[in-house]
Amino acid sequence: MPYFLGIDGGGTKTTCAVGDESRLLATATAGPSNIVRVGEDHARESLHKAVRQACSAAGIRAAEIARTCVGGAGAGRPEVAEIVRSILSETVAGPIDVVGDMQTALEAAFDKGPGVVVNAGTGSFAYGRNQRGQTLRAGGWGFAIGDEGSAHWIGREAVRTVLQESEHGEDSSAFIETSLVHGLFKAWGVRSFLDLARAGNSVPPPDFAALFPAVVTSKDEIARNVLREAGRELARLAEVVIGRLFGEDLSVVPVAMTGGVFRHAELVRQVFYNELRKADPRVQVKTEVVDPVEGALRMARRAAG
Repeated sequence: MPYFLGIDGGGTKTTCAVGDESRLLATATAGPSNIVRVGEDHARESLHKAVRQACSAAGIRAAEIARTCVGGAGAGRPEVAEIVRSILSETVAGPIDVVGDMQTALEAAFDKGPGVVVNAGTGSFAYGRNQRGQTLRAGGWGFAIGDEGSAHWIGREAVRTVLQESEHGEDSSAFIETSLVHGLFKAWGVRSFLDLARAGNSVPPPDFAALFPAVVTSKDEIARNVLREAGRELARLAEVVIGRLFGEDLSVVPVAMTGGVFRHAELVRQVFYNELRKADPRVQVKTEVVDPVEGALRMARRAAG
């Protein structure tokens, strides 16, 4: 019996799924494997660990894998794809396909059908395919100049807003005790607003996405406003793709969500849905957040024929 491997390699975590021709047998999660963000050595460690644990849970050897498909941010670039393929060939047998995370996300959401998938993980993008097979992307320009609504963007906006508010408040000691500020300080191990600003401006840039849990668990209005704006930014990405790709062709435009921001931030999901429906009543948003690794596994099976 042939076995297949699907991998979703992100900037925060790597998910690996093992399946046979029809069933999902096991999954495993390891650290980040986005080579652009964490480097080749860290990516190798995460990919090998995820594959090893998933195969062990499925009760098979990595050498039994007939086909592998990997989706990841930037993985569609030939030079990145070649590095990822080389790393995985050290541990799995069979052909290895390396594609962008947009493709695996769209596959997981709609198989071969039309629709728009919006990702909000460490980074963000909207990617769609219409009924004629035409595709279009919006966003995904990277954390330094884009990735609106992503975990990185949310963390950066929270820091920016907190620092601005600290300049206007009369009682800075009370402001420090708010749940958001306390959470940001704890996540980065700082004790003052000046230290927070220094950390935020450090070179190389800090991990703003690591601040997302502090924002999403805070009940402060500042945190909620940042999450609301994230939902609006993500809706705008979807609107660009819907407007340019679908026009008036469909009576219903399917939309799906993927990524940790959507999965863990209910407020972002609510605002995203409401803004999209207000902009285009044809939109029909899938309620469940889809997992791109399912698309990667499906693409591995399909490539094997």
